[in-house]
Amino acid sequence: MPLHAIPLSVLDLAPVGSGYTATEALRTSTELARRAERWGFHRFWVAEHHNMPGIASSAPPVLLAHLAAHTSTLRLGSGGIMLPNHAPLVVAEQFGTLQALHPGRIDIGIGRAPGTDQATARALRRSEDALSVDDFPQQLGELIGFLTASFREGHLFERIRAVPGPVSGIAPGGEWEASRAPVWLLGSSGYSARLAGALGLPFAFAHHFSAVHTLPALALYREHFTPSEDLDKPYSMIAAGVIAADTDEEARRYALAQALAMLRLRTGRPGLLPSPDEAEQHPWTEAERDFVRTYQADHIIGGPATVRAGLDELVSRTGVDELMVVSNVHGHDARLRSYEIIAEQWGLPGV
Repeated sequence: MPLHAIPLSVLDLAPVGSGYTATEALRTSTELARRAERWGFHRFWVAEHHNMPGIASSAPPVLLAHLAAHTSTLRLGSGGIMLPNHAPLVVAEQFGTLQALHPGRIDIGIGRAPGTDQATARALRRSEDALSVDDFPQQLGELIGFLTASFREGHLFERIRAVPGPVSGIAPGGEWEASRAPVWLLGSSGYSARLAGALGLPFAFAHHFSAVHTLPALALYREHFTPSEDLDKPYSMIAAGVIAADTDEEARRYALAQALAMLRLRTGRPGLLPSPDEAEQHPWTEAERDFVRTYQADHIIGGPATVRAGLDELVSRTGVDELMVVSNVHGHDARLRSYEIIAEQWGLPGV
């Protein structure tokens, strides 16, 4: 019996653990996608991060093409494409290609943060003028215009078509059959929640690192929702940090290692995901332990029973339409096992 009658999905960062290579991390992501499909997860998204040695997911369209070739039914998408880093036309062409290759399986999750530090954002965007997020609504509008071939008459880009584009072929009745990947708006604050609602887009919130804003953002999204061609009512999803193992103690060891990686990132020292042994041997200061307690406060960490209770409470409290889980665990087998336990406790049919 499923824990909740809503879909369960995966957000993968392709974490690179100490003692492992990016090649090994991406192989684990590929195996995780295969198993996620077999277990019954609904969708599998990959993140965009740059200049982070511990995350191999820097080029989502490339990774998604690979994962799509190794699965057959699993929905795949970006969680997300950081739009200010890219020309909207290029994103439309990349995801149009993915959609043409794998019709009906591709999502486009769009975010406005850089997914990196300011210097790296400058290297990505090639201009200091492009570092502001103030023009994000315009960029998003251009992307949707390219994806739907719907620029108004007289628009500068009216005659430009993203190829492959929204027209996928001839339907049985002889009419053009429109087919495009749906656009999701991602966020960690009220800004994206309001925008997603106003545009009538599905909304995904980053609960795993902005939990204090989750409920207010969901309320804003629902309050400001305006029906669109894509949605007639709000559809919300949150990404939750979940680390599962066979016992509570084992899960806490993996979670401590993940917290150490986050601590290093927040203090300007990004590196590989530490092993549990490395985390236990770290000379923790009291301030660092306070950071860990705060950081883990809204994560679900534990053995099967603890994970089940945590998932149940989170979904009941937020009332979301879909839950996405991210489990950054050191080591191939432990990472796969974490997601397997989550699938078991949710009651997915293929476990």
